[in-house]
Amino acid sequence: MTGAGEGARAGADGRPELLVLRALKLGDLLVAVPALKAIRRHFPEHRLRYAAQGWLAEALDLVGGYELLPTHGLDEPLAVAPGTVDVAINLHGNGPESAGRIEALRARRSIGYQSRHRSGPAWRAELHERERWTHLLDWHGIKADPMDLHLDRPRVPGAAPRAAAVHVGAAYGSRLWPAERFAAVASQLHRAGHQVVFTGGAAEKERASAVARLAGLPDEAVLAGRLGLAEFAATVAEATVVVTADTGAAHLASAYGTPSVVLFGPAPPEIWGPPPGPHIVLTRAELRRGDTFSDLPDPALLAVEVDDVLAAVDRLGVAAA
Repeated sequence: MTGAGEGARAGADGRPELLVLRALKLGDLLVAVPALKAIRRHFPEHRLRYAAQGWLAEALDLVGGYELLPTHGLDEPLAVAPGTVDVAINLHGNGPESAGRIEALRARRSIGYQSRHRSGPAWRAELHERERWTHLLDWHGIKADPMDLHLDRPRVPGAAPRAAAVHVGAAYGSRLWPAERFAAVASQLHRAGHQVVFTGGAAEKERASAVARLAGLPDEAVLAGRLGLAEFAATVAEATVVVTADTGAAHLASAYGTPSVVLFGPAPPEIWGPPPGPHIVLTRAELRRGDTFSDLPDPALLAVEVDDVLAAVDRLGVAAA
């Protein structure tokens, strides 16, 4: 049954409340988009809330239909009174911490992977992250398509239409391709006639500026630290090509069908890689150490050379604007 169903708990505004827990980062939100869309379709009468870090609000707006419940990881209980949630869905993981946060809500219905508290499908480590959550929903009778990953276009324009976006940062050192290699790629793209811009968050501005200097490009090309999430998404959506490690920028390129070259280090592309389309993955799986939280670039990433990236851009057939 779709919608509220019998016995649904009404919230303060008269609608039953549904809460999705996925208190992670941008890329984690973006690979969960197919599941979030399926939930929205299946529960049209519910107020939908998404528990994650507050800075993701602009990105969540691009999914449509959800309100953000600011949640900093699993360190603290969710800011929801027990017994007020009608449906609670664990898209965070399968560990005791996330299960505990869901159980503490005392929802009428809880959806998650199999645990000692509830029935559900067995966890399958080999599934792609998009398929992991659509598989969960399918098991619980919620029809979901792992390829339904497209986002709404932002209501704001991008900062550099038809530019080549080079995203030089990453959350962990294990995913940081050397700055001088990014600079060499950017320099060659510029010589081929592309307008090149460097994207990233505020914490990545210094690195992006250093890469721009090495590439001989002006500081005006550095967009890192200057864009809100909606502007960043619009810039990726309007780009001719995106060159990035396995980051939120890669998942935005997937969501908008923007040609991309994605460099993988510690994470396997079989689990986190882009869908079929104008996207090329570069890595050396046999060298992968797999330590996501290392300060040092993974050997699988370091094995990717500048010429590999430039050849991949050529294979995508991306022309300068």
